[in-house]
Amino acid sequence: MCNCLGETQGTIQQLGMMTEKESATDNIIADAMATPSPAKSMGDPGITPLSPSHIQQNDTDSNAHTGPSFIVVVAVDFGTTSSGYAYAFTKEPECIHTMRRWEGGDPGVSNQKTPTTILLTPDRKFHSFGYAARDFYHDLDPTDSKHWLYLEKFKMKLHTTANLSIDTELHAANGKRVKAIDIFAYALAFFKEQALKELSDQAGAEFDNTNIRWVITVPAIWKMPAKQFMREAAYKAGLVPRDNPEQLIIALEPEAASIYCRKLRLHQMIDVGTKTTQNGFSPTENVGAGMTQAKEHVRSKRQSRTFLVENVIGELWSELEEGDRYVVVDCGGGTVDLTVHQIQLPEGHLKELYKASGGPYGSIGIDYEFEKLLCKIFGPDFIDQFKIKRPAAWVDLMIAFESRKRAAAPDRTNPLNINLPFSFIDYYKKFRGHSVEHALRKSNVDFVKWSSQGMLRMNPDAMNALFKPTIDHIIQHLTDLFDKPEVCDIKFLFLVGGFAESPLLQQAVQNMLHGRSRIIIPHDVGLTILKGAVLFGLDPSVIKVRRSPLTYGVGVLNRYVEGKHPLDKMLVKDGKRWCTDVFDTFIACDQSVALGETVKRSYTPAKPSQQVIIIHIYCSEKEGVGFISEPGVRKCGTLRLDVTGTETSAARREIQTHMQFGDTEIRAMAVDVATSRTVKASIDFLAQ
Repeated sequence: MCNCLGETQGTIQQLGMMTEKESATDNIIADAMATPSPAKSMGDPGITPLSPSHIQQNDTDSNAHTGPSFIVVVAVDFGTTSSGYAYAFTKEPECIHTMRRWEGGDPGVSNQKTPTTILLTPDRKFHSFGYAARDFYHDLDPTDSKHWLYLEKFKMKLHTTANLSIDTELHAANGKRVKAIDIFAYALAFFKEQALKELSDQAGAEFDNTNIRWVITVPAIWKMPAKQFMREAAYKAGLVPRDNPEQLIIALEPEAASIYCRKLRLHQMIDVGTKTTQNGFSPTENVGAGMTQAKEHVRSKRQSRTFLVENVIGELWSELEEGDRYVVVDCGGGTVDLTVHQIQLPEGHLKELYKASGGPYGSIGIDYEFEKLLCKIFGPDFIDQFKIKRPAAWVDLMIAFESRKRAAAPDRTNPLNINLPFSFIDYYKKFRGHSVEHALRKSNVDFVKWSSQGMLRMNPDAMNALFKPTIDHIIQHLTDLFDKPEVCDIKFLFLVGGFAESPLLQQAVQNMLHGRSRIIIPHDVGLTILKGAVLFGLDPSVIKVRRSPLTYGVGVLNRYVEGKHPLDKMLVKDGKRWCTDVFDTFIACDQSVALGETVKRSYTPAKPSQQVIIIHIYCSEKEGVGFISEPGVRKCGTLRLDVTGTETSAARREIQTHMQFGDTEIRAMAVDVATSRTVKASIDFLAQ
């Protein structure tokens, strides 16, 4: 049981983890457990409980986001398929300014944001981001392009990687590997440069980055390692200095959308389910018509990039009463996030009723289905080779598909034509020895034909079939969510995110709800999260209560109780019997946690000379966990207490630790009780 704790060998004992029936005198420091016993511990330091457990406190004085006053809040919506930034000055919080219009763009695709694409030179230096990266890469000669590193849709790697670390790698279009942290840092540095340039132009002088509070959006279903990874990338990009972490806030995407939706006026949204004309639009003739007209309406009004929001709650909220519930469904490129909120009047504060849920059901799932269709027609061996040998042409093909994908609708009757790049047609003939047209005839895929203009002609049913697996996942998840007892009497369902523009998705959600809730879609739906993230940066305390997505705790030693504890967990020390690997719960899965609420634990170094205390943190998706060795329990992080400089003559030093679970990130603070000095405390979820 002896374990390495930072710079010294030793163990730790813990105060604050024992039931009231147990006596402190019955416990020992688990230092050198050499006595033979049946216990096969997980190898954690022996943390022995010495006093009452589960001390929670709503520490309203310790607001995690208090600190220096900022002149401006800049939010970066770092999306899977597209990204952008917006900002607001703290003196004019009702005016949200969106980024300058991007150079470039695609036919039929709005460029309110820029594609999340990045290009590195052959020697791995940053070259460009967004449309600039994509267009430059497109114009490269094929013999040159294979040496450049082009990456797109890479954000999902943070969600899908099981053991995410600083060393996690991404694959560029040419197959070469590059460190993920570098790519994310390059992207954030690009947005920092763009935003600072715009703010400096407005101010007429160089704008100081220290006057900015930065906000980065992430999916609510992301685990703590992915959130920490984004923070580390921000430090590497120079967005904020590591010694001033409060300058950066991580915002959860559906929460940001929820915050913005509170401010909606009637002319800023579409009520999909209404039978009457609303806001000048009639969305029921065609489920997507209201959205199409709304986009035109918004575009015609976009000479200004400034959005005015209510300084109180919006008109829609006037229909809500204390305790009313609503669901936000954030349908993005990579993930779909669902949150359930309850309104608290009169301030309009929000309370989370059920832990955030969702999955990788974003619109890129349709792209994968299209790729599978191409593999079925032309063969997976050809598609794999084409992507490697002609990466820029593959990007062109997917751009062409993207614009046609957006034209898919339930009532569409005419075919959708997708341009095949000349290099696709040419390379296929060299690869197979026959034409693309021949491949289509042989494939038995009846719903895709060849057009003499060099296009794939898909009938509407074929396009709709590409949407079906992704939409089915979303509808199943929504159905399961609405079956939960906590999710009843839902007044509104807000559909947000870029994918929410899809008439096919809108119709599927409408059919699933059967009128149980009103479906509201904000205008400029792709910017909802971005604008909400700015509002969150201006007032991070607006979400008063959240739900813990996981159960968190540490492994401790408890007095062994015959009949209660398993024999293989018994450990004998100095004639006394202990139970090892007991899971001491900090917070349970789906437990309500108020903003500022802390869990207190006290620790003491095993030796007076010990400089660092390291404690492993475990997590589980289960609510009730007995032991750290149970299935589904995994080590997810480490709590590090640096006690250097807090030496005292006291016989035993007590380090009191406060952990906050009610924010978008888990935070730790610590103090040496004897000297009242602050102890450096940090939780690391990446060093696994």
